[in-house]
Amino acid sequence: MTTVRRTFLKNSAVAAMAAALPTLNFAQTPVQRSHFAPQSGAWRTFEVTTRVDILKPQGVTKVWLPIPSVNSDYQRSFESSFSSNGKTDLTDDGKDGAKMLYAEFAQGEAKPFIELTSRVQTQGRAVDWSQKTAVREDADTLRYFTRPTKFLPTDGIVRKTALETTRGAKTDVEKTRLIYDWIVANTYRDPKVRGCGEGDIKTMLETGNLGGKCADLNALFVGLCRSVGIPARDVYGIRLVPSAFGYKELSGNPASLKGAQHCRSEVYLKGYGWVAMDPADVAKVMRLETADWIKNTTNPVVAPVNQALFGGWEGNWMAYNTAHDLALPHSTGEKLGFFMYPTAENPAGRFDSYAPDDFKYQITAKLV
Repeated sequence: MTTVRRTFLKNSAVAAMAAALPTLNFAQTPVQRSHFAPQSGAWRTFEVTTRVDILKPQGVTKVWLPIPSVNSDYQRSFESSFSSNGKTDLTDDGKDGAKMLYAEFAQGEAKPFIELTSRVQTQGRAVDWSQKTAVREDADTLRYFTRPTKFLPTDGIVRKTALETTRGAKTDVEKTRLIYDWIVANTYRDPKVRGCGEGDIKTMLETGNLGGKCADLNALFVGLCRSVGIPARDVYGIRLVPSAFGYKELSGNPASLKGAQHCRSEVYLKGYGWVAMDPADVAKVMRLETADWIKNTTNPVVAPVNQALFGGWEGNWMAYNTAHDLALPHSTGEKLGFFMYPTAENPAGRFDSYAPDDFKYQITAKLV
């Protein structure tokens, strides 16, 4: 068996900066909830490792692992390394710049595996609404993030709902606030939905079933924004460590990040640039943070989260990409609505990415 080892996306200056940062340890004792108020300015460096083992190989098996592809004011994506006993390729989706590691295992390969380790820095975000900036974005980019996709139409019931929701608003900030408040007031976290949901917002509105998870609720927010001309995008990633504010539902367990995938969102607002949003996490806190389902945003547990996630988010999370309708290279399956889970297929079809014990994969993180 030959093991392939490679390192890519190296940047010596960036790596030196990351290496100079202090090594930190995760707190082992529970943290009481404190006032939720993420801020920027405290970068942390993480190594995130994803390992996939194919326990019962059948024919040619293909695996795709998302690689953090975002470089911005809240994340720096550094080098990654990997090992595998299959044929490997570093590639991307060819459209949105969603990077990935592809591995292919020949029929009869014993114990196929692939392990990917990526290093990133992240920090929290919080917009200062009292201070406008000269931040500008390319016009083509802004148009791109108002386009419809398969699950994010911008006409019909989506646009009708957005126009009703934003009636009377004069600025994009006002419209965004009304859409955010509408999502928080009218949708809810449905724990029975598998994974992060599907993000089929037209079906949600047509059926009136507004329960879902992050890829549903934040997608609805993004679709409503786009339908009234506000550039918006989903950002697909994973929570890495506990919340510094003690919110268990806004935390990741670095020793085992099964189910820690989380979709956030951004809108582009003139004078502020790309602004963080996450109404889906407000819904999650309302439904799951306490033993009782909280039904209002004035509750002291919910209120600071509702306020902070309009314009900010906590830096205990890593972004993979912003891709929709993603075609996996070398795949015979359908396009993915989004890509933040390990994905695999063989001649029998695509594996269930929402079942990491059946399709065996493990994701871990550590501060470095």
